[in-house]
Amino acid sequence: MKFMHRLLILAVALTLVLSPPALAIGTPKLLIGQDFPDPDIVKTDSGYLAFSTSTGAVKVPYAQAPAAEGPWRVGGDALAAVPKWAKPDGGFWAPDVTRLSDGTFVLYFSAAVAPGGEMCIGVATAAKAEGPYTPAGDGPLICVPGDGGDIDPQTFLDSDGSRYLLYKSDGAAVGPPAAIWSQKLLADGRTPDGPRIELLRADLASENAVVEAPSVVKTPSRYVLFYSADTFQSSGYHTGYATAPSLSGPFVKAGTPFLSTDLVGGKVDAPGGADVVDGHIHFHGWLGGGRTARGMYQLPIAFPNDVPQLG
Repeated sequence: MKFMHRLLILAVALTLVLSPPALAIGTPKLLIGQDFPDPDIVKTDSGYLAFSTSTGAVKVPYAQAPAAEGPWRVGGDALAAVPKWAKPDGGFWAPDVTRLSDGTFVLYFSAAVAPGGEMCIGVATAAKAEGPYTPAGDGPLICVPGDGGDIDPQTFLDSDGSRYLLYKSDGAAVGPPAAIWSQKLLADGRTPDGPRIELLRADLASENAVVEAPSVVKTPSRYVLFYSADTFQSSGYHTGYATAPSLSGPFVKAGTPFLSTDLVGGKVDAPGGADVVDGHIHFHGWLGGGRTARGMYQLPIAFPNDVPQLG
């Protein structure tokens, strides 16, 4: 009997260890139940704004809310015009908005270069967070030959005032896989300052040669880099993270996904495109069991001992 009792205790312990932590994470909150992929969240003096990849004829959709939890209301188009270097019907991907020290708001976005179609990163400016944003410059800000395309811009302002633009190089079918880079910028947010630095590369089997959608959070002792991996059309698409003592690295990846379809008990399909603001992680996931629209979801997040934790 004692032997059987020990076996029962062991079985219960193994169940607690091996069971997916979906119950601990909780149920993600659906904030925007329509197509709003690759959300970027911005806190303003009057509330919150979110920007997304193009949907339909809207180049850069935006939404507004009085609090991070909502209610969220989708507005109009943040981008006033198509840059002259970009294909007008190529779409604008994964926008990011930041505010400069002089009060100017800067919008970064990915767009296809006319006529070839390779994706590059452009910039636009506005006096207000919601826009309208006017394209700046005669060409893309980031368009590196040999990258196979540069997408998913995300700004990071370090505690010393240094400004960086993180982004993804697409990689190629033959050659190096996708990678995430950091490019330091001057205070104007539109001028590269020095060479770019590679932060991490798609080198895990679970990533299927894809890493993208970078977003950095600085904790007291380290830099936490969130990123999406695998192909976005797949339920295997997930959010991982890596940590480093400085933004220049070296970044060490966590051993397991941080946010995935399985980890939330299937309540969100293919959670990715994450952005962390004010104790919440916002991300997209496929709606309605199909592959036609991605809504915006939210979960609480904390960093006990500088380690990200959901729920």
